[in-house]
Amino acid sequence: MSLALFTLGINHHSAPVSVREQVAFHAETLSEALAGLVRAKPVKEAAILSTCNRTELYCATETPEAAADWLAEYHRLPRSTIQPYLYTLPQPEAVRHAFRVASGLDSMVIGEPQILGQMKDAVRVAEEAGTLGTMLNKLFQRSFAVAKEVRSTTAIGANIVSMAAAGVHLAERIFESVADQRILFIGAGEMIELCATHFAAQKPKQVTIANRTVERGQALADRLAADGIPTTAIRLDALAEHLPQYDIVVSCTASPLPIIGLGMMERTVKARRHKPVFMVDLAVPRDIESEVGELDDVFLYTVDDLAQVVEAGLESRQAAVVEAESIITTQVGQFLHWLDTRDSVPVIRALRDSAERMRRHEMEHALKLLAKGENPEKVLEALSQRLTNKFLHAPTQVLGQAGEERGELQHLITRLFHLHHGE
Repeated sequence: MSLALFTLGINHHSAPVSVREQVAFHAETLSEALAGLVRAKPVKEAAILSTCNRTELYCATETPEAAADWLAEYHRLPRSTIQPYLYTLPQPEAVRHAFRVASGLDSMVIGEPQILGQMKDAVRVAEEAGTLGTMLNKLFQRSFAVAKEVRSTTAIGANIVSMAAAGVHLAERIFESVADQRILFIGAGEMIELCATHFAAQKPKQVTIANRTVERGQALADRLAADGIPTTAIRLDALAEHLPQYDIVVSCTASPLPIIGLGMMERTVKARRHKPVFMVDLAVPRDIESEVGELDDVFLYTVDDLAQVVEAGLESRQAAVVEAESIITTQVGQFLHWLDTRDSVPVIRALRDSAERMRRHEMEHALKLLAKGENPEKVLEALSQRLTNKFLHAPTQVLGQAGEERGELQHLITRLFHLHHGE
């Protein structure tokens, strides 16, 4: 079995967030994990894409099952736990999947651009870890080119309904006006900044950023304050004492464990005298324990819940999706052709090397004859004849010695040399 591309993983189509969070990778350990995969298993090339919606391993290997075993082992899970949710895509499907993911066609929000940046980050980490070889590098570079073509020639990203906008929409179901509420954002990454921008457009009463490093939180708070909104930043470890002040809480951090537990939220609800709290947990693994959503005065939504809201905008983008899929089908065919031709590269190189050795040998022989004063015309005539004889010696000999396969060889030689019978 030869080396081939495979993709295996778990995403929002195949598994709920409760399963996805168990196989998520943290940015700080991703490089080390990749190196461990290549060392431990017969995987020649690897990259890992881990977001709130998916954990996917892109590999060049002869045995994709080894990568699936490693994924379970790394997260200390029985293989049987993730097997029902795990998909393994062989080479043609893996290529199509990569192109669709990069183009935003496999996202919760069709056409969203964030996944492209996340995929580029995954490639950078794999490159730094030394696990990005020729096949994967070519796959991802082509994926980025396809994504660019899809976005520039279709309306796939037009009027996009974002997760951030969906969060505001849900909040308006709970509160008559977001402008009258105090909002707490936990984290200061790209997703939180997107959400904060959408909520800030509603001119809330106050916005606070809670982050592990207060400086980064303050930087985001300062940007929001430019719109005239009262803002502040607090340290994450001060969360418990400040939490009761806020009507809306949006969280998205890279914490491996929940930041807000049931006990903390029970105390918060009591301190608020049972005033409702709207909470959005965009993190995978989750920042907020799922049991919090069972409290009477808490309205907790996860990324999967928000996906149902954005689904409503899908119909308007269907025409663009059809166009995008057509582009991807064409590009998949071209990429698979490139992969097929890679198998011929060693033979082509050997053929060219052999021909080059013949050419150099005959050139040296001809130059020696010319140096002796031989007739140039005769030397050139002899050079061309000797080269012709050498080039044709091997195929002629094989054809002459062929038995039952002579007919097949004749057909192949006719194709290789573009022969026409009767010439």
